[in-house]
Amino acid sequence: MLKLAIIFFIISLIAGFLGFTNVASGTKSIAKVLFFIALITFLIVLVFGVLLGVLVF
Repeated sequence: MLKLAIIFFIISLIAGFLGFTNVASGTKSIAKVLFFIALITFLIVLVFGVLLGVLVF
């Protein structure tokens, strides 16, 4: 999921550089949502791993 966020971020940068501002803002929003979903998933797994005392990674 983090890989998709990075891909959408790169697409947003390229589209912004070429002048496609609507495409750039859309892909920026998608990248931001995917990044926060990946971050929340990571934090949930980390908390459960610490609480359960099991090596998660």
